[in-house]
Amino acid sequence: MYNAKVKNYQKEALKTRVAGADRYEIIQMLMAGAIDKMVFAKVAIEKKHFEAKSEHLSKSSAILEALRGCLDFEVGGEVTENLYALYSYMIDRLLDANLKNDPEIVSEVMNLLKEIKSAWDAIPVSVRQETLSQNHDSVNAG
Repeated sequence: MYNAKVKNYQKEALKTRVAGADRYEIIQMLMAGAIDKMVFAKVAIEKKHFEAKSEHLSKSSAILEALRGCLDFEVGGEVTENLYALYSYMIDRLLDANLKNDPEIVSEVMNLLKEIKSAWDAIPVSVRQETLSQNHDSVNAG
């Protein structure tokens, strides 16, 4: 009963965070969520909890697919193409980790995503706001 209440509270807290977040913050949350799921997957592999491992890796892969699907090729150019290829590689590697029960592969993917996240986190708030307002203006103009 207590765990159910805690989980419900966590879900509601997350909904509130997402509702007040801009696109940059949502992508940060998605990346953090994927990293968390990979940590849980590594622990599950090490403890031989293979059902939990599959669930966590599946959720991580779904988040990576969502991130890959959000890429804007018209704006991002070569960087977007490189990110698409990297997200695809990470998804493939998580499938390998799932099939081989290999926590080292999970670590590899987690480290790659941490690098992307740290670059994303380093984008100054002023640049984020400028980009968001430019996108907002172009949407209203069209």
